[in-house]
Amino acid sequence: MPLYDCMLLLKPHVTKEAVLDLVSRVGRHVYSRNGVLTDIKSFGTIQLGYGIKKLSGRYYQGQLMQMTMMATPNINKELQYLNKEDRLLRWLLVKHRNTKYGLEFLNEDDGELELSKLPRGNIYDEEDIDEDDDEDDGEDKNDDEYDENSKDDSEH
Repeated sequence: MPLYDCMLLLKPHVTKEAVLDLVSRVGRHVYSRNGVLTDIKSFGTIQLGYGIKKLSGRYYQGQLMQMTMMATPNINKELQYLNKEDRLLRWLLVKHRNTKYGLEFLNEDDGELELSKLPRGNIYDEEDIDEDDDEDDGEDKNDDEYDENSKDDSEH
């Protein structure tokens, strides 16, 4: 089953109980189709870039929820009942692409993401630590040339 993110933008005045009711309704629908909710995030009340016009008025704020789920590919058609939900301003279903999970992740032969193959060492070389202190110890030969050039310029 592929991984999906369902973004729900609710009206700003909707109570927490109503939000939980809607989220649990979507969750029960996913579970009844042998899916799994993996994560639920609430982003709170957010400012919208433009007003969303509904029958009850125009909204410039909304409550944003994100539900991550593993569900069957026809979940988009099954969630169309959300269009009739009066508490919602917008909803969006996004499919994760190229995501490996379950047995595909455990049997991965590439080994690119395996931490044991990464070199273990300090991010700083020992030679680089004291380099900054040694810069001001001696005088540059270029300083003398600069002084001579400045004398020549003042004579002209």
